[in-house]
Amino acid sequence: MKTVLVLGTGYSKCKVLEQRLLALKQEHGLEFDLAKVTDLESILSHGIMMTPGLVIDGKVRSVGTVPRDAQLIQWLKEDLQ
Repeated sequence: MKTVLVLGTGYSKCKVLEQRLLALKQEHGLEFDLAKVTDLESILSHGIMMTPGLVIDGKVRSVGTVPRDAQLIQWLKEDLQ
């Protein structure tokens, strides 16, 4: 199963991104494991300098923003197939 990472220390945008991903997973029947990464060293190891960061199957997809649902769905379908 593919892995989706939300990288951030837990402020509001990180929580919003996590909630959107969980909702999209259920609404669209997508299969992936979702993990939150809050450790600063782990976040930096992905090259993320602003949070939230989104990593889908090892690929950094967004930094410092919460993408729109349509963009998230597109990335999830591309990266998880």
